[in-house]
Amino acid sequence: MRVIVCGAGQVGTTIARHLASEGISVTIIDINPQLVRQIDESYDVRGVVGHASYPATLKKADARDADMLIAVTRSDEVNMVACQMAYSLFGIKTRVARLRHSGYLAQDSSGLYTAEHLPVDIIISPEIEIAEGIAWRLRTPGAFDMVPMAGGLVELLGIHVESVSSAVAGERVGDISKSAQLEGVSIVACVRKGRSFVPDEHDRIEVGDDVYVTVRAENAKDVMAAFGHREREAKNLVIVGGGNVGLHLVRKIRQASPKVNIKIIEYDLERARYISDELGAGVIVLHGDALDQAILEEAQTGLAETIVAVTNDDETNIFASVLAKQVGCKRAITLVNKRNYEALTPALGIDAVVSPSAVTISTVLRHVRRGTIAALHTLREDFGEVIEAEVTEESRLARRPLNELGLPQGMRIGAVVRDGEVFIPQPDTQLRAGDHIVALVTYSYLRLVEALLGARRERIGCLAP
Repeated sequence: MRVIVCGAGQVGTTIARHLASEGISVTIIDINPQLVRQIDESYDVRGVVGHASYPATLKKADARDADMLIAVTRSDEVNMVACQMAYSLFGIKTRVARLRHSGYLAQDSSGLYTAEHLPVDIIISPEIEIAEGIAWRLRTPGAFDMVPMAGGLVELLGIHVESVSSAVAGERVGDISKSAQLEGVSIVACVRKGRSFVPDEHDRIEVGDDVYVTVRAENAKDVMAAFGHREREAKNLVIVGGGNVGLHLVRKIRQASPKVNIKIIEYDLERARYISDELGAGVIVLHGDALDQAILEEAQTGLAETIVAVTNDDETNIFASVLAKQVGCKRAITLVNKRNYEALTPALGIDAVVSPSAVTISTVLRHVRRGTIAALHTLREDFGEVIEAEVTEESRLARRPLNELGLPQGMRIGAVVRDGEVFIPQPDTQLRAGDHIVALVTYSYLRLVEALLGARRERIGCLAP
């Protein structure tokens, strides 16, 4: 597969680096020579300097031979025109564009982005997906990560093991999955002291571990309680940052939980007035610096169950979260762009970190994987991903019981959905065509798992809009 990535910012660089690590041929385009040179020298990625929407630049990037174009520059207009050039002049089969402006996003269902108008096959909006991910976390307090899968029947939860009072601390993974209290739970991954691994049935869960589990959606609260987390959903919420993420988040929260009291702190006066007009009554918008103690007091941060910091500045997000926890706020969800900051956040008392690059990677890879894979969530960029995939007649997974398949060490099937029912597979489980599995796959075993599923990368031209 050959992919062209337009835009060498953080999002484009992360996508290019990740795809290249999987052996995909990647060319990245940007107008900044320094960024292009840095990427070209650091990764197995070809760099081209120029405007991504210019035909001559795309020709220089060998667009005629490309299978996919991913346009993630800072300009919505450049991204759309790049997709148009890719379709009209070079016949690139699949075109992906990042769109941020709400006016453009609102046209997604109008037919504007069809081949006869603006040929964009896939629209990605990291801001909306980040807001949705935070809203999911708010519905499962205590989890540092939460993703619904299989149509909401299964939930992937990231849970921190905080104390010895947890029902899982010191227990073997094999015994945990058999306990009545944790029925329907499968531990698929563990992060211990910065090291990620797939635990086997003899591994014991330790205090301080971050574990990823799959669980039946109706059992999620009981599972959180068994892990020692009995936090209640926030009734009072402070959001730092009234940008696109903050605005989308408020709208999602008001739609799902209209009784939640929300206060927004926004530094820019004009933006504060805009979001106040957009949201109307029911949301208090405060103009000021979230690092100012007086503003935090005015927002009654100490009485809030959760602070969500989603400005464009990592340092503001981190320090606002720390200050809020110091004055009594119970939980902090923090947007962090820089990967090297993520390791510091647990020591600062930050409960959940949201990574924009991880969100974008999950979105893009969901379409690159294609075939039988219906959903995908990245767990730490260097480790692996949790996928939802359909078992087909051609899949090797349906040929014999799981204990006879010789599944790779880097694959853990956490849940199976059959005819609308969820169950945790046992060693003697025989999968059937039509089953949907939710499974962890480490990147070192990705190609082997794709072969087991029967997924084919060359089907890229068959993507639906």
